[in-house]
Amino acid sequence: MNKILISALAVAMITACGEKKKEEKALMTIESYPKTEKRDSNLVFFGENVYDPYLWLENDTSEETATWVAAQNKITRGYLDSIPYRKKLQERITDLLNFEKVGSPTMVGDRFIIFKNSGLEAQGKYFVRNGLNGADEVFLDINALSANGTASASLLTPCDDNKHIAFAISESGSDWSRIVVYNIETKQPTGDEIKWVKFSDVSWYNNGFFYSRYPEPKPGEVLSGNNMYHQVYYHRLGTPQSQDELIYVDNERPYMYNSLYLSEDKKFTFLVSSPGTDGSETWYRETGDLKAPFIPLFLDVTQHNSVIDVTEEGKFLALTDVNAPTYRLVEIDPKQPDLQHWKEIIPAGENLLQGVTTGGDKLFAFYLDKANTRVFISKRDGSDRKEIALPDKTGSAGGFGGKRSNTYSFYSFSSFTYPGVIYKYDYASGESTEFYKPNLKFNPNDFESNQVMYKSKDGTLVPMFIVHKKGIEKNGNNPTLLYGYGGFSVPLQPGFSASRLMFLENGGIYCMANLRGGNELGEAWHQAGMKEKKQNVFDDFIAAAEYLISEKYTSSEKLAIQGGSNGGLLVGACMTQRPELFKVALPAVGVMDMLRFHRFTVGKGWIPEYGCADSSATEFNYLKAYSPYHNLKPETNYPATLVTTADHDDRVVPAHSFKFAARLQEYHKGSNPVLIRIETAAGHGAGKSTQQAIEELADIYSFIFYNTRTEIK
Repeated sequence: MNKILISALAVAMITACGEKKKEEKALMTIESYPKTEKRDSNLVFFGENVYDPYLWLENDTSEETATWVAAQNKITRGYLDSIPYRKKLQERITDLLNFEKVGSPTMVGDRFIIFKNSGLEAQGKYFVRNGLNGADEVFLDINALSANGTASASLLTPCDDNKHIAFAISESGSDWSRIVVYNIETKQPTGDEIKWVKFSDVSWYNNGFFYSRYPEPKPGEVLSGNNMYHQVYYHRLGTPQSQDELIYVDNERPYMYNSLYLSEDKKFTFLVSSPGTDGSETWYRETGDLKAPFIPLFLDVTQHNSVIDVTEEGKFLALTDVNAPTYRLVEIDPKQPDLQHWKEIIPAGENLLQGVTTGGDKLFAFYLDKANTRVFISKRDGSDRKEIALPDKTGSAGGFGGKRSNTYSFYSFSSFTYPGVIYKYDYASGESTEFYKPNLKFNPNDFESNQVMYKSKDGTLVPMFIVHKKGIEKNGNNPTLLYGYGGFSVPLQPGFSASRLMFLENGGIYCMANLRGGNELGEAWHQAGMKEKKQNVFDDFIAAAEYLISEKYTSSEKLAIQGGSNGGLLVGACMTQRPELFKVALPAVGVMDMLRFHRFTVGKGWIPEYGCADSSATEFNYLKAYSPYHNLKPETNYPATLVTTADHDDRVVPAHSFKFAARLQEYHKGSNPVLIRIETAAGHGAGKSTQQAIEELADIYSFIFYNTRTEIK
């Protein structure tokens, strides 16, 4: 390994003809990176050899990989800690995040379960309250679940007996969780604990619940092994997990994801089986006999169908994109389930019908209007439809749903400049009253956001939000952070970030592009960024950068790009295709090897979105054409890059980032730093302690400011 040398170059005072020139600050340079060993590894796809010298880094449990991680983290920490104002930024972020955070209450009979974090707690606590105006009592202190604050817990669906609740508890950010049941009255665990769970809620029935899990993985394969045979079980309270009853497993299609839920009246049971993140089958049966066969309802996985409720007459209310790219709500009689017998309850419209919830015998329809939330309330037959007035036309809302017996529920609303406020909504009067509003140390009137439409490479108009301090000058000299995702039918909506205020306070401009691949403009928008059309997503993002430069918001020397997971792929692809366009690149937990993503953990579930290099020469060719790891080129001046990942990321395994960073350091030519930051005891993003989040944010923002040569106030 070459000696690591990080030198902070002094301010140069250059003289010419006896006259001093203006002082100019030079950036730190990294004169030597840890040398990553290259091994002779060749993979063959449809007769083509693909050289993969860093394949050995896929072994995340080996000592040699651990040594590589330690060496990379050492150089990265040395660089980041040497940035003169990093500590100052961390202090400001800490100050901004030091406010009470409260989640929407969950009703459990006459009690309410409420999550709170007093400010800088590692994870926070769940409280129980008797009556809406009762005193809060600590129910579960998540901070006490681990010594280092990296265990997290999420509340699952409460039991109908109003006596039990369950939490999914995860360690160090892993997708693996264990379900732990608590008695609400005593606030103590009942002893019921379920292990090896992924992607599962609980559906209560009689004296137990249904849940989904995988078989216990072999040692050494916990975080990177290929998860197969997702199974549905029934657990009876008071019995050990070993006695749980297997309800469903698909031995012929072990790659399928399976879940089960019951209608509110418990009369029908629905089994949802999906090959991945796009489309699913739905089967049903009348509840009672756990051995009764399931009856098919939806079998075409290219469609998107979901049963949201069952009427008193035993008919299914289903959200569907069949003959409706922006979705509609239909009523289906299980005795006549064919398409010609469907009854339309909420027709498709111009805007995407994002979802429908029920509560108080009402329907709540959520729409996306160019990524902004609109909510309408109606009777269960779709009549008497009215729009619910939200605090602003620009923003995101969620909540409203509940049981048929409820007379009110809660919802939250936030925007780029409007912190998350929780409201109580009365079903009868339609009145919203403020339940909780955070007390933050900023003035929202100092900032503004607007939405623009810009042209992509093929002429498609793409929406983008732009947020900045009021009075900012469009002079091409503003540090700008462009964020994107563009995939899996996931919409990017306006939302508040306290830490982002620090970036805006220092003259930064934050931009969020609603790229194809998301569903902001409907299912057609999603499909225009899938599989062989994935290049559209990268073209949209590149066009967003070009728009911001042409409109003089910023310049290439001041522009940073950021994205995580599928968004990490986005950043990786764009920085390899147009390295000169960006000054800073921040790919987080990215899918960087598009030829092998399906071989790890749950990666096979992304095949419906991306395709698969093993499936056909056609899919191999278009995946290889943009795969970030395979498209890095020697002797290229890449942007200042900070790759971020975590050792417990078992969704997008860290090998993606390891291999990409190793090859980037090998090929990069120029003085821009190319670093990888590998968090320990953390996963794909969720579950990080508050301190972990603060330190990572300080690293990212200081890296942006330093490499865009921005003065800090």
